Amino acid sequence: MAVHNELGSAFLEPVYQEALALEFHKRSIPFSKEHRLEIYYKEALLEKKYYADFLCYDLIVVELKACSGLTDQHKAQALNYLSALKLNLALLINFGTPRLQWKRVVL
Repeated sequence: MAVHNELGSAFLEPVYQEALALEFHKRSIPFSKEHRLEIYYKEALLEKKYYADFLCYDLIVVELKACSGLTDQHKAQALNYLSALKLNLALLINFGTPRLQWKRVVL
């Protein structure tokens, strides 16, 4: 909320990602930025890589958006990330609306 209160809703996602990393650091929240996901198909590691915006506490995927609203596609993306990382909880955070939008996603 601090990032949205300070920057509003006019920027692209990378600006919010950088600001949120600063906020996590300030609050001593352990995180990995642009955390790489390894995708397997029948026990073979695929070359294609995806990156979650953040992995916090090694348990929570945080995926950022800067769009007009969260969609089922955003939820599906979070669920796919959770499946790849074998985790259970993700937060979708949308900075692109006048009021901060967020959604908890559980696998």
